[in-house]
Amino acid sequence: MKNLWIVLALLIGVSSCNKEKTDAGNEVITLQVPKGFPYPNIPAENQPTRYRVELGKKLFFDPILSRDSTIACGTCHLPEKYFADGLPLSKGIENRIAKRNAPSLLNIAYQSVMFWDGGVPTIEQQVLAPIENHNEMDFNVNKVVQRLQANADYPALFKQAYNAEPSVYTLTRAIACYERTLYTGKSKYDEYQYYNNPTALNASELNGMNIFFGERGECFHCHSEYTFTDNTFKNNGLYLNYPDSGRAIITQNINDIGKFKVPSLRNVAMTAPYMHDGSLSTLQDVVEHYNSGGQAHPNKSGLLKPMNLSAEEKTDLVNFLKALTDL
Repeated sequence: MKNLWIVLALLIGVSSCNKEKTDAGNEVITLQVPKGFPYPNIPAENQPTRYRVELGKKLFFDPILSRDSTIACGTCHLPEKYFADGLPLSKGIENRIAKRNAPSLLNIAYQSVMFWDGGVPTIEQQVLAPIENHNEMDFNVNKVVQRLQANADYPALFKQAYNAEPSVYTLTRAIACYERTLYTGKSKYDEYQYYNNPTALNASELNGMNIFFGERGECFHCHSEYTFTDNTFKNNGLYLNYPDSGRAIITQNINDIGKFKVPSLRNVAMTAPYMHDGSLSTLQDVVEHYNSGGQAHPNKSGLLKPMNLSAEEKTDLVNFLKALTDL
């Protein structure tokens, strides 16, 4: 009997050890998406866990990813600037000027394609482009991996998160895991629309909302709820001649010249300047552009026509756009 109790004690001890080895950091977590938003589609092989998100966040803000270790993903996507950078064109290493304006990464989990020209289909693959872009991080992703493998901390963190060493596969997936935790959806508009607060918007904002979602403004056709973008590509008549041909770079189709991905308007009041090249400084400038109907480029969207808004109506529309800012 004494021997039996010893065996039982040993078994209980083994069971306790196994429980201790169960690590909550490796359990799949549920992302906290805003009210009124659907749950995003996430690749089965890259479901979020606490360890993966923490690793991705560390990598996102670490300049180790750039050739001279001076800039990180978070350099052009600053949390305090709603994950944009407030510059017309972003700056890379050695103060090199990027080709396009850095859009916000908030709600990136709902984007069907990445970048202004839609050149990358997934968030995971998006990670590679700034690393290897000459005007951004100007590095080779394989050399990034070598750095991570030689680093004092990263091998253990990758092992913990993915049960694997640093690699292109695990690097891109970790950063994508973090980026899928970035959401925006708690503005005055959301209070009105999703939290049933009829007093959340004032009279000017309500009139601006009616213009935005009505046939007068036509804005909702491209900037649809809940992310305020339909993720399509449009030529909005910004120029008669486009120095940057946009979507046509990817498709090689002349009918796509001047087409760029429709950006989200959430927090738009906080992410100036605007357009793919940062050429419009204020929301008033943006409203004036659309009110005019834009330049007569042959590829311009048929949705763009002069709106003929009054000065008061233009102010109301700007005020509604400001109401899309997170509280």
